[in-house]
Amino acid sequence: MKLIPVNRIVLTAMAIVAMTNIAAADNVKITPLGSHDGEFCRFDRAMVFEDPDGTRLLYDAGRTVAGPEDPRLGKIDVVLLSHMHGDHVGDQHIAEVNAGECGKPDFAIKAAPNTNTVNIALGKSAAIITGSDMPRFFAAKLKALGGDPKASQLVRFGASRKVGGVAIATVPAVHTNGVNSAFIGGDLGNMLSEAGLEISAGPPTGYVLTFSNGLVVYLSGDTGITAEQDAVVRGHYNAKLAVINIGDTFTTGPTEAAFVINELIKPNSVIASHANEVATQSGKVIAGTKTEAFIASTNVPVHLPLSGRTLEFDGKGVCVSGC
Repeated sequence: MKLIPVNRIVLTAMAIVAMTNIAAADNVKITPLGSHDGEFCRFDRAMVFEDPDGTRLLYDAGRTVAGPEDPRLGKIDVVLLSHMHGDHVGDQHIAEVNAGECGKPDFAIKAAPNTNTVNIALGKSAAIITGSDMPRFFAAKLKALGGDPKASQLVRFGASRKVGGVAIATVPAVHTNGVNSAFIGGDLGNMLSEAGLEISAGPPTGYVLTFSNGLVVYLSGDTGITAEQDAVVRGHYNAKLAVINIGDTFTTGPTEAAFVINELIKPNSVIASHANEVATQSGKVIAGTKTEAFIASTNVPVHLPLSGRTLEFDGKGVCVSGC
């Protein structure tokens, strides 16, 4: 029997490890930040996207990120927000992970009038990138709190802004985008509250993110079915991974969302979001949920946003780790 020199075995092993690390370095990492570890809970919206070059974006911080001190955040370069509703911008939030129950998290911290979004951006020295008329609102908040109003930056439909290796574009969403009176305060805020009205911050938005490994991701925001999901998200950007809301009533429902994925965008993978339910128990989908219905109706792999569990995707939108 011919013996292989030990040094050759060591070098071969090192080469395999190196190639594995290089492959991993080319992946986009996506980490959901929900209210309860390892579960997909009622108010879960927030996700952190990390480009292979280290650029990190927080999407829709909402109520399940425990402010800027949440240890799960790490470095954040950009905060993205689809629209101004409290469960997305963060009118209140948990004090710590696993507070309360999956179906009823304990939102002990009030974030109004600042919003959780603004507090996180200030704490992390991050830019807030939004579309529509939202940048002026956030610029005023940042200025009032001693921050830099120029950190609130605009990307309108049809344009893009690049941060690190990530190109950020906004696309239309069909929803409302009212600013709650609690974020306004003063006499105007009181008058709006008494009248049962909100001030519009313009149309809500979705996002298309293009990462340095070539991966194109569609973030639906709260939306119904739109023609742009076919013509723009698929036709122009050719998104290979989608994060789509399935909660029904307020957004696309599970069957409508499945239609968007199967017939309009046609990505290679999808992450379910905004189900407005206790979707999992011990990390497994609960029978009879909207999440189960969406999975059953969708033609491509559906990945669950289990809080704290990082998913990695290659440039084609295929999940290669944490799936």
